[in-house]
Amino acid sequence: MKVFENLKSLKSDMENKGWRIDSFLFTYKQQEFIVLVKLYSETARKPDYALLELEFLKKDNFTDNLIVPANSVKLFIDAKTLRTYFNIEYGENLGIILQQFNGFLATFIPTYKKEQKSGLEKKAISDSLSRSDGDDPEKIYCFAVKRNRVKADGTYGERSPFNDNKARLWRKDVYDKLDCRNEKHISFCFSKNPEEEKTDEEIIYNWTSNRKVE
Repeated sequence: MKVFENLKSLKSDMENKGWRIDSFLFTYKQQEFIVLVKLYSETARKPDYALLELEFLKKDNFTDNLIVPANSVKLFIDAKTLRTYFNIEYGENLGIILQQFNGFLATFIPTYKKEQKSGLEKKAISDSLSRSDGDDPEKIYCFAVKRNRVKADGTYGERSPFNDNKARLWRKDVYDKLDCRNEKHISFCFSKNPEEEKTDEEIIYNWTSNRKVE
């Protein structure tokens, strides 16, 4: 069995459910990490045969991170970088130690996208989605949904997959009630000011009221 076989199942489940990113928790040498699992876009630069991108974040410091392309067989990273980040001692049996590390890491990797996330996981996922969308990671307070602009061909633009996932992360009830799995032409608006946040009921009411006058 390939050591990271779970990544293939996880990737397939993410794609089927429309998620660009997932996370899981990992503990090594009493250090806790949040591991982000990211799908590559069609235009992304990646190593040949890479399946997904893993981003390790230390739970007490998200800026202390390590990005590692991976597939079901290996991590695409040199031994020194991996050893330094995870504080793996150097020794003559380093190859065996790294194999043991890979095997240990593999036991934490889920086979499917889990909906329930801790507060820190949601924050880490949201930060990554915002950066991928060219937005401020501090904008997590949803206050509205809006119709996207009309394109040159006369059709409405579709929301980005990152805005889509951020909405599902923070406002799943609104997302579901507006049937956003099928309605792809509205985007969710977020602020970094908590005082601007609206309730689910307010967002839906304002949206339906505005639609009546469109």
